[in-house]
Amino acid sequence: MKTILDLETYPLDQPDTPEYAVLVKRCRDELAQNGMFNLVGFMRKEPIRETLNYALPKFESEAFRHERNHNIYFKKSIPDVPDDSALYHEFSTSNLTLCGDQVAPTAVTQLYEWQPFVDFLAQVMERPALYAMDDPLARLNVMAYFEGQGLNWHFDRSEFTTTLLLQAPEKGSTFQYRTDLRSADDPNYEGVEKLVLGQDDTVQSLDAEAGTLNVFRGVNTPHCVTPAQGPRPRVVTVFTYYENPGARFTQEEQLGFYGRTG
Repeated sequence: MKTILDLETYPLDQPDTPEYAVLVKRCRDELAQNGMFNLVGFMRKEPIRETLNYALPKFESEAFRHERNHNIYFKKSIPDVPDDSALYHEFSTSNLTLCGDQVAPTAVTQLYEWQPFVDFLAQVMERPALYAMDDPLARLNVMAYFEGQGLNWHFDRSEFTTTLLLQAPEKGSTFQYRTDLRSADDPNYEGVEKLVLGQDDTVQSLDAEAGTLNVFRGVNTPHCVTPAQGPRPRVVTVFTYYENPGARFTQEEQLGFYGRTG
């Protein structure tokens, strides 16, 4: 993996060293403080270039175009919320998606299946273990956002989201987020409504560079990616792990996310 990752800066292959322990502590501290951590330059430039050369032509012919209008919860009904609430305000999301089986011979797949990477994520998230999915479609996705396409405000279903940026556009595609807007005990509908109406002045922004690994606690922190601008698309890999082995999407979920089953 040394030709794929910067293991001198991020020694994921040396879990028994003081340097590894320092890295894990740093990532845990940043997660606690900011709801995310970033490892800049995590993947080297050459495997990024090779992955893009493989994936970009597939977006023209094989990708699933995912478009939907949705509220911040991705739900048609919100408990104890009247139908005329601003919480039902709909946003538009659009991207092109390649599934795990469409990018199998690439560096991002090697990374996804590399056990020291999975173990590192489990260590940082303080989980006994994490497991790659058995689902050939959902295990990892490579997504492209061409001009005008973006990911609008939402809460994640899973507690953590792990992404690797492969290419930034010329403009736009700024990651925006509002840390810990709700909690398991407090849905904070009033605060969420302010965000939906554009009245939350604590929203933060992040513009990452290619090769950056981002791990983000998105279940209570709403976030979005502003529309890309210019001919060069934003391309990002999303890795999905579970705390139990054997995880798969249902056929209904596969159809909804990818337009096919597998």
